[in-house]
Amino acid sequence: MEGAERVFAGDFSGSTLAVPGKDSGSTAWVVTPGGAWCRSVYLCGALTEVTENADVLHCRLADPTGAFDLVTKVRQGVVREQIRTILVPSFVAVTGTARLYRKNGIWEVSVKPEYIREINKSIRNRWIVATADMMLDRLEILLAALEGRSRDAKAERVVRHYDTTKEQISIMVTMIQSALTGIPSTTGELAVAETDISARVMEIICAKSGPRGVAVQDIIDEGISLGCSQAAVLSAIETLITNDDCYQPQKGYVKPL
Repeated sequence: MEGAERVFAGDFSGSTLAVPGKDSGSTAWVVTPGGAWCRSVYLCGALTEVTENADVLHCRLADPTGAFDLVTKVRQGVVREQIRTILVPSFVAVTGTARLYRKNGIWEVSVKPEYIREINKSIRNRWIVATADMMLDRLEILLAALEGRSRDAKAERVVRHYDTTKEQISIMVTMIQSALTGIPSTTGELAVAETDISARVMEIICAKSGPRGVAVQDIIDEGISLGCSQAAVLSAIETLITNDDCYQPQKGYVKPL
């Protein structure tokens, strides 16, 4: 299974490259100037706008670098109802599918949300820190490809398509630094704590998993008995799923991969 990519809006919104999947039925990758190859994405930010037009629901999800366009259609009834129950503005986490298409000669990029839930600011802050780290790693690979120190095929394709320069990479680094401005210095400690909680939750999943996996409520109950909050356990489960450490064989259950 393929993990969900974390990407900033300021990078995602500049995408003009779509790469088809290996077969005709698979979703294409949306490739960003910062080197992210996105099909499934995991986003956190502020839900700032929700508008409905006929059978389409449009939302704006803002992070410190810009905003994502979230688009749901009438057949996505469950997600639409989830969105309608969320007050604007609120911090939310979204897992969805990246989309890129051309309209009237202009590239438009959006996300089709498949899951959304309300979160608190500290979870949003941890997402910013983790996304910044991942983007910096991708930029290092792009710089190595640009300087001829790497033969990474994906990085080389990004550099060719976007005609990447060192100046552009520097601008993206500045964007990342700006995104981190205002994040409390304790965020690093929170990120470590989140890693510890994820490890504990994974231990619970592995220990209690049966043929159907383990019920999410059982994981929550066990996590609370170990001193974790319900929100922290749910966040850890979501992180483990997006990182492909476990999956949901059916609604309400989780199983290790």
